[in-house]
Amino acid sequence: MLSVSTNAYSQTSAKAPMPKVIFFDVNETLLDLEDLRSSVAVALDGRDDLLALWFSMMLHHSLVDATTERFHTFGEIGVAALMMIAESKGIELTEDEARIAIVTPLRSLPPHPDVKSGLERIKAKGTILVSLTNSSNLGVKTQFENAGLTEFFDQRLSVEDIKTYKPDLETYRWALEKMGVEAEEAMLVAAHGWDIAGAKAAGMQAAFITRPGKTLYPLAIEPDYIVSDLHELAEILED
Repeated sequence: MLSVSTNAYSQTSAKAPMPKVIFFDVNETLLDLEDLRSSVAVALDGRDDLLALWFSMMLHHSLVDATTERFHTFGEIGVAALMMIAESKGIELTEDEARIAIVTPLRSLPPHPDVKSGLERIKAKGTILVSLTNSSNLGVKTQFENAGLTEFFDQRLSVEDIKTYKPDLETYRWALEKMGVEAEEAMLVAAHGWDIAGAKAAGMQAAFITRPGKTLYPLAIEPDYIVSDLHELAEILED
């Protein structure tokens, strides 16, 4: 397994070729979820420690939808997950209260400090930048407008259009087909080990960003790069 360091590409293999298209996960990879903590805490009687559990449960049940061949939007699943947590903790919470706690703040998340300048450096290489997210089309459009990220991306892709969630391999194959590239010509950048696992299983290059509290899945295929932020990734791509 690659170790996390400031010089983070694999010491066991040659540097991967420069990708033609770089796909970016959005929530936590580009956008900071910390602003959600206070609204989720209010909904859960001050339990700000439950944000990570809520996000994990939301991801878990998106995969329940995928494997049972059903589909609800990420926002709908997020509301359901928050209500499940409230019920398990004995906290009274209505569906409207859960929706207010999640949807508005989720669409107004700020970018991590390195994101705008890092994207600018990466885009200067002439690479096509595409977001690939489990959020809805309207959701990510609103997120990018509020975060000031729209100008950096050539296209936004949402699993809403294929109706199955990452890390289902079909989502990556669909994204590659949409952009007209082979798997080895593309890279996914994400702060989630499960997303990296999916991209590598689909044959793509992958770069894992070590956002606080995020770790790789040790049984998955190794990413090509492990970086602390987008500037470190830009330096690797500039070499």
